[in-house]
Amino acid sequence: MLSDKNYISLEEIVGKEQVSASKEDLLCYSYDATNTTYLPDAVIFPANALEVSRIVELANLRGFSIIARGAGSGFTGGSLAVSGGVVLSTERMKRVIKIDEENLTATVEPGVITWEFQQDVEALGLFYPPDPTSKKISTIGGNIAECAGGPRAVKYGVTRDYVLGLEVVLPTGEIIKTGTSTMKGVVGYDLTRLMVGSEGTLGIVTGATLRLIPKPESVVTMLAFFPGISEAAAAVADIVAARIMPSTLELIDSFSIKCIEEYDPVRFAGVGALLIVEVDGRPESVKIEAELVNGVCKAAGATNIETATDKRAVKNLWKARRSISPALFKLKPNKINEDVVVPRSKIIELMTGLESIGKERGLIIACFGHAGDGNIHMNIMYDRNDDAEAARASEAVKEAFELTLSLGGTISGEHGVGTTKAEYLEMEIGSVEVALMRRLKECFDPKGIMNPGKIFSNKSAVRVT
Repeated sequence: MLSDKNYISLEEIVGKEQVSASKEDLLCYSYDATNTTYLPDAVIFPANALEVSRIVELANLRGFSIIARGAGSGFTGGSLAVSGGVVLSTERMKRVIKIDEENLTATVEPGVITWEFQQDVEALGLFYPPDPTSKKISTIGGNIAECAGGPRAVKYGVTRDYVLGLEVVLPTGEIIKTGTSTMKGVVGYDLTRLMVGSEGTLGIVTGATLRLIPKPESVVTMLAFFPGISEAAAAVADIVAARIMPSTLELIDSFSIKCIEEYDPVRFAGVGALLIVEVDGRPESVKIEAELVNGVCKAAGATNIETATDKRAVKNLWKARRSISPALFKLKPNKINEDVVVPRSKIIELMTGLESIGKERGLIIACFGHAGDGNIHMNIMYDRNDDAEAARASEAVKEAFELTLSLGGTISGEHGVGTTKAEYLEMEIGSVEVALMRRLKECFDPKGIMNPGKIFSNKSAVRVT
């Protein structure tokens, strides 16, 4: 519980209008995409790094916790106030400070919406590739905290590949600068990489210098229809083996297709699996790559391949793809959404293995995602009011993780650990490595005030080798 004294001190830092403990505001900042709720003690809206620093200094001095929050679109509970405390929203810190066209960099504040930033740079003929599914609401700061990925990661990489430097407020209140604004820099430890993906447990990002690249001149989007998931997964492996580098290679299974049939019932009826493939670059190379993809898909068993002929068709196709996750609730009232990754050559084994787990447990496991980089979003659908089904769903999660790790994969490619995967951490990471991570956390945050209850769990799990 936040004391009156601490609340008044927070008001003195940001002004009375920028801190709240009203029930309505607390509810608005109590949940994320996990659909679990934890009420914070207060919500505060700083305007700059200095205010963030003073807030954190106060928290460190008086022993209350701080939970940084962007848009709350995360799937692992990273922005939840699981132990109470103060949610620090970055939504007022939303300036694009500079876009440097000569050096292909941009400096932004953490509350900038990803999609809006992309529109700004693309208007200048530049490109910021990271594109999480939630990009129209998610923030740059949240993307950095979780090292967000997205469909284009197969060719362009993830958020960490575009972060050159950061401004960060440490859990003790100091403001530090990490990295450089240059393409190269190897002075000292790489604190930038340490911060990216640390889920707000080591500090709060208050500014970022991002790398930009030239916008691709041409893009071709294709939709390939397959009779089943095995053929589609084989096509993914064959595209990679053929040394083709699409900018996007998305796989959608039959359960997921049923949820988007409303967009075009006739077109999707009876389809067992889909691939969305995009190739980009110079027009002449795009044409060649599109023809190669077409040939590989046909050889793998594609029953039909369509090319989106205009921007509207492409927009509608991606609208359908991005609607899958919320649309899955048509199948069951609840879901467990996991984002496992395996080597691309193991996609077939992963997909067939998840299909077997679903059948054995009597569960629907809907799969879609970024097959081009081996990142599959598996959604275990269940009814939490059915105790037996809920228990089977929990068992299926562990079995799916065991399968993933046995194939040389990882239990999270872009969602992070947060609260939902904390108990599984040591399935993948050894006890020595986890102990080192705990020591790093204690070094940065000696009083444990920064986003407590995330990543680490007191529960032990069996490591799969």
